[in-house]
Amino acid sequence: MAGQAGKQWRWSDLSTTHRRLLVTAAACEAALKIAALTDIQRRPPSEIRGPKALWRAAMVVNLVGPLSYFAVGRKRAT
Repeated sequence: MAGQAGKQWRWSDLSTTHRRLLVTAAACEAALKIAALTDIQRRPPSEIRGPKALWRAAMVVNLVGPLSYFAVGRKRAT
């Protein structure tokens, strides 16, 4: 990989394994975002730490947004 920092990669440059891995990762990320956004929509504001709009905006941050919502954003039943 040394010396190829500026190289533009194309889909056709990837092996079949790498293509499948990228598609699978993208599908998992999309499913996680959809699950988080659905949960934010259905859950009352009293069960969410912070404003709903903030958590919706956090979904823009690739995998970190949905994971942080599920780890921190939802209040636990006591």
